Amino acid sequence: MHVLELQPGDHRHQRDFLELPFRIYHGIDPWVPPIYREAHNTLSREKNPFFEHSDAAFLIAYREKEQPVGRLAVLENRLFNQYRNEKTAFFYLFECLPDEEAAGALFETATRWARRRGLRRLVGPKGFSAMDGQGLLVQGFEHRPAFGIPYNRDYYPGLVEAAGFRPLRDLLSGYLDRSTQIPDRIHRVAEKVAKRRGLRVSNFTSRRQLRALAPKIRRLYNAALGDMPDNLPLTEREARAIADRMIWFADPRIIKIVEKDGQPVGFIFAYPDISAAVQRQRGKFLPFGWLDMFLELRRTPWVNLNGAGLIREEQGLGGTAVLFSEIIRSLIGSRYDYAELVQIRAENERMLREVDGLGVHFHKTHRMYELPLASLSPSSSGPL
Repeated sequence: MHVLELQPGDHRHQRDFLELPFRIYHGIDPWVPPIYREAHNTLSREKNPFFEHSDAAFLIAYREKEQPVGRLAVLENRLFNQYRNEKTAFFYLFECLPDEEAAGALFETATRWARRRGLRRLVGPKGFSAMDGQGLLVQGFEHRPAFGIPYNRDYYPGLVEAAGFRPLRDLLSGYLDRSTQIPDRIHRVAEKVAKRRGLRVSNFTSRRQLRALAPKIRRLYNAALGDMPDNLPLTEREARAIADRMIWFADPRIIKIVEKDGQPVGFIFAYPDISAAVQRQRGKFLPFGWLDMFLELRRTPWVNLNGAGLIREEQGLGGTAVLFSEIIRSLIGSRYDYAELVQIRAENERMLREVDGLGVHFHKTHRMYELPLASLSPSSSGPL
């Protein structure tokens, strides 16, 4: 057993890193492979905006005959630690065969990497950007994941806990369907709040309109979600990347902006779920798979609700009712049959009560894990 850190230009081991999940999930129907171009760009220090301000190591474990058996990314998000006044490392992209020794070797290498940098705990799975889903799936293995949300084998939590991690928090995902009976009072409350607060909802019909909105996304996201636990404000390049992705596969009709006095104060970012097309194309849309993706945008019955929020000044004043009312209208007034609300923090009791009142069916749970890191000792100062 040995663990390697990927080096720039090491195409052979990079290929092993990217292809290992296809071995692990062979025959697992719900799994959705990553889009190959995005997965490849994640490893690139030139193309991944994370590396403008932070650092990461990509690790891969081998057994005899150079057979890859596990992989892991360990991240030092310097902006996060500066903003939160923490010394936290994150792990992400964990994939492993049912091999406790391999998983342990990966996490031991990751902890040494983090301790060298003076970091005091290792938390994850948590990725490089705000668009990356979090946690290990611990409930709902029979369901296909929403696009961009992690899926893993059911033995993964056992491997992580055997390496010494303890549960930190749970994230819940649920769905609405168009047959759900929504109380009329929700819409009545939303109308009263909108009138009292001077709120109006902007609707879109074209990607050109969304592109014009792109410069406002960073300010809006940062004002609404950037200060929430585990979040941090987006950089300009990260905001551009999110806007580009949103425009790439958006249905403009289900993206909403809440405005007050002509200024955006809230948002709903929802997207058609193209996971089925990603499965059929095995994550590779070139040269001809793009047609399948565009067809899936037109026929999928699922829409993923990947973000909703209000700026700080409008929170706690009833504006959430406006957001929820628009979510419901977006589903009922469209061709979609289901809307999946992804990764609501389990301790967010207020939000859970509100969505439970909408008739949301919770069917997936992801779990974040934490490992305290001991101080680096002289005996552990050898090579990575």
